[in-house]
Amino acid sequence: MSIDDDVTLLERVPTLRLLGDASLRMLAIGSEQRNFVRGDVLFNLGDEADAGYVVQRGAFRVDDGAGAEMIAGPGALIGELALVVPMKRPSSAVALEHASVIRVARSLFQRVLESDPAAAVRLRDEFAVRSSQIASDILMAGAKLTSS
Repeated sequence: MSIDDDVTLLERVPTLRLLGDASLRMLAIGSEQRNFVRGDVLFNLGDEADAGYVVQRGAFRVDDGAGAEMIAGPGALIGELALVVPMKRPSSAVALEHASVIRVARSLFQRVLESDPAAAVRLRDEFAVRSSQIASDILMAGAKLTSS
């Protein structure tokens, strides 16, 4: 895939779309592509997380080890929080078929945000909205549980 193809893919990711064209191009140029065959592990639960992954093609099963799982296909961002904070992986991800990802290192992502403060503000605002929505959802769920 070309840099332009990678930029187009990164634009499909809602979180990354907030960065704008110049920042997406920097991410595409500085990121690396990794290929997988069925059964290959992208990462394991508890691994140190230093990057996020955008699925280019194929699919990955992401499993939290407690029964919750999801399938991440093309355009999905796996490990989003690892782009902004050091953490351990809260899940495992395994290729379900031949697949490829764009690996975005946290260090690269942070350099991009430092070079584009307006993009950093847009991203911060998006995370704030999401956090508020999650808190609201938790309160609503708690209210339903206590009224049952």
